[in-house]
Amino acid sequence: MTPQPPLGILDANTLEELARVICGDEHLYYRKGYEIARFLEHAGWQRVPEYDGEYRREWTLARLTERREDPTELEKVLLRLADPREYLDEPDQLPAVISAVNAFLIHEGARLENPGGRPRLVACDPSLAHPGSQGPVELRAAMTDLISDQTMAGLLQHRLDEARTCYANGAHVAAIIMLGSLLEGVLVHVVQERDASLLGNKSPDHVNLDTLIKTCHDADWIGADVERFCHELRKYRNFVHPRAEIREAHTPDRDTLDMCWPVVNAVLNDLADSQPKAA
Repeated sequence: MTPQPPLGILDANTLEELARVICGDEHLYYRKGYEIARFLEHAGWQRVPEYDGEYRREWTLARLTERREDPTELEKVLLRLADPREYLDEPDQLPAVISAVNAFLIHEGARLENPGGRPRLVACDPSLAHPGSQGPVELRAAMTDLISDQTMAGLLQHRLDEARTCYANGAHVAAIIMLGSLLEGVLVHVVQERDASLLGNKSPDHVNLDTLIKTCHDADWIGADVERFCHELRKYRNFVHPRAEIREAHTPDRDTLDMCWPVVNAVLNDLADSQPKAA
């Protein structure tokens, strides 16, 4: 028996945001009018009218609104947005599209994922929307603002998205480990790109997170307060080794994660603020 999709009747504002992502812009995968009609057909829609030259977003929103009472049809569209086959010409666009969709879809109690390239919708708690982004430390930086290597920036963004998935599904230890991995990846590439000599004779593959945190603080790329709390996150990241968790006699919970997430945001913000000015 096919499981019921986690979607109900979507809010009008959600439909507007969905139309925006389907159309795309200078930041998201862009589709011309006729390409939008083709996208809907590729999603499995029947009897899609020919694009008539109307403004792209208005035309797309009209098509979505026509099928608003049929969540199954809208599920097809959402799943197609997460399908790698839709981005064969620009595969790096896929993580950004999924992130953009989930930013509003979570308020409907659902989340879009594509583990192993297999798109799916999963139910989640709307109260977990945007973990860490609405707290005392709001994330202001994008991964591509910090790292020029686009492949690595995309990979690290994917890890941030995976941490959000763990958060939304109550996998607190996994989320913290993923945040620690993200932190290490960002710091080592920032040091490599800004001043690789700071690593001395150490290979980027063997430098540890403790050294990276201290190096970035000594270079005035992150503040003293951020450095201090980074070390706390580093200790929890070490729970990737089960014996470390046993030694600490503490299992991280949602409150622990809610304290760790702003640390990562603060690091990324500090790195963005300390970014060398282009000559």
